[in-house]
Amino acid sequence: MAEYYTRMGDGFGIYLSEEEIRADIREGVKDAADRGKIPPLTEEEMEHLYKIITMEGIIVGVKHGDEVVSSTDQGADTVGCESGVPIDRVIQVQMLERAFGIDSTDYGFTDYNFKAVKPIANYEAASMERALENSVIPILYGGMPNLGFYTKPDGPVDNWAELLPQGKVKEALEAQEAAVDLAVHDMVYVAEQMFEAGADGINLDTCGAAGDADFLAALKACEEIRNKFPTMGVEIGMAGEFVLGMHGRLKYDDTRIAGLYPHKQVKLAEKAGATIFGAVVNTNTSRSFPWNIARVCTFMKECVKEAGKIAVHTNVGMGVGGIPMCESIPHDVVSRADKALIEICKIDGL
Repeated sequence: MAEYYTRMGDGFGIYLSEEEIRADIREGVKDAADRGKIPPLTEEEMEHLYKIITMEGIIVGVKHGDEVVSSTDQGADTVGCESGVPIDRVIQVQMLERAFGIDSTDYGFTDYNFKAVKPIANYEAASMERALENSVIPILYGGMPNLGFYTKPDGPVDNWAELLPQGKVKEALEAQEAAVDLAVHDMVYVAEQMFEAGADGINLDTCGAAGDADFLAALKACEEIRNKFPTMGVEIGMAGEFVLGMHGRLKYDDTRIAGLYPHKQVKLAEKAGATIFGAVVNTNTSRSFPWNIARVCTFMKECVKEAGKIAVHTNVGMGVGGIPMCESIPHDVVSRADKALIEICKIDGL
């Protein structure tokens, strides 16, 4: 019986038979459909996915005309970090544009969160201006809401992760709500500095990392940024596929935030005025690539279906989007994940 080379969710190379691959695809589809309460992939789509997974060659691609654009998070600092070579961020933008063919990138501070950037926002704006002067591609300024940074001792509010085990539920809820207001203020403040510097947009990255309050902060900040600067794009990139209910009672536009999967997250992002939604589906390291990518495609197909005019850019970085959780990302699965997302889910970007 023929076996095909593929990988596990941690990047380890394995060989699977046709029956094993088809079984994993079905299991992955079922898992996503059950969790998200969404329709599964059709038989034709699962067959298409099987053919992509088993295609000959290390790298596969889409047909001419089916290409999509790419966006990045912390992109301007990627080259130097991953190569271990100290390179100025302005030069890294030029390298990403002219050597790597990136369609757009974001420009972020090393400590990638808005609270840390606020005291040096004017210096970052000056640096952003230099990057814009030396490049053509759109550049967004990126950072994380990172609600945890607002807790003591680094911030002014009590730590809800410490309050909850003590049974201080009311205090824990109030602390998260206070942190939301502080985070929104900082994100809007930094956005204003970057708008004046000429930035093409703001990337609110890893939203929901601290739970539903974290996502709410991003939505509120997005809404305010778009009202103040209508020509400025805003990308909302998620931290995970499922919004954890660290608060549990928070709502946006009468929708409870806790427990939302990508196809419902995208609706809130669009209502807040975001122009790009960075959808996330987590990779299970103990399952195969066929299982993971089938699950991703099931979620992403529904996410694209539910999106209105907002562009859906699936996150295909380390540990998400069917991509293995390992430092050196294998091109064989990356190209197959990209092809599947484009051809089956009709995403707008990567």
